[in-house]
Amino acid sequence: MHRRNFLLNTGILTGAGILLQQKAVASFFKTYEYNIRMLRADVGIFTERGGTMGFLLSKDGAVVIDSQFADTAPHLIDEVNKRGTAPIKYLLNTHHHGDHTSGNIAFKGFVEHVISHENALINLKASSEKAKTVDKQLYPDQTFDKQLKLKTGKEKIKGYYFGAGHTNGDAIYHFQEANIMHVGDLMFNKRHPFVDRTAGANIQSWISVLEKIQKKGDKKTIYIFGHSLNPGEETGSAEDLKLFQDYLDKLLKFAEAEIKRGVSKEAFIKNTAIPGVTAWTGSGIDRPLTAAYEELATAKKV
Repeated sequence: MHRRNFLLNTGILTGAGILLQQKAVASFFKTYEYNIRMLRADVGIFTERGGTMGFLLSKDGAVVIDSQFADTAPHLIDEVNKRGTAPIKYLLNTHHHGDHTSGNIAFKGFVEHVISHENALINLKASSEKAKTVDKQLYPDQTFDKQLKLKTGKEKIKGYYFGAGHTNGDAIYHFQEANIMHVGDLMFNKRHPFVDRTAGANIQSWISVLEKIQKKGDKKTIYIFGHSLNPGEETGSAEDLKLFQDYLDKLLKFAEAEIKRGVSKEAFIKNTAIPGVTAWTGSGIDRPLTAAYEELATAKKV
């Protein structure tokens, strides 16, 4: 079954196609379900599996942000090509994690340039070499340090790097005319975050990065989030970023208080809630608890 959902500003249009085969060969067919939602002007998001992808449709060359996986990225590529916006001018990676970059390889031959922050490229090469998946990668051919400026058609795109957060290579991309900002995994909406300390993540710095992001936007800015707990909540406002800032702040304060009480890391990560936090639920709370404890314990030793 290949199902495609398009969530448009004017409503919801659902298209479904069912391919029936004999039971003997049915197992060879995969099930796909993806959603495309236009946000403003010619900018939209694509969700299927992995991190939220953003895109700009332009006759002067489309732009795609992040690539999910090798088996999901072609779905967005096909949709972009159907709309007559080929070639894809830029593929922008927010960071190196596989659920955002494994689909890079699907853009080979379709995209002119792949771009990321310089640390993201270093991390991607290191992780793919370790996993022995170098042959399955399409690495960025361009990188930037603090700021990036691009233009395609009428749209001006700025890339920013404000320091360590979810990793040490998280880039933010701002479609300035549409006033839409993709913040990648610097924002986990109502979902406990993954804090990749092996790739330079830092929660205290992350709080500061979120503050800097908000200063680049305004009340009308739409933010695209890397992940959300609930489908349909992959975008939001500065208020959502502030709530996540508060989550991270409460996380650190909780860890600091427990460390002072002499609570061990093993005991601390068994907690099922963070005091004062109610909107972030679901599984995976052990990940930020572990990262917060280790970050503070390491700083204390230094």
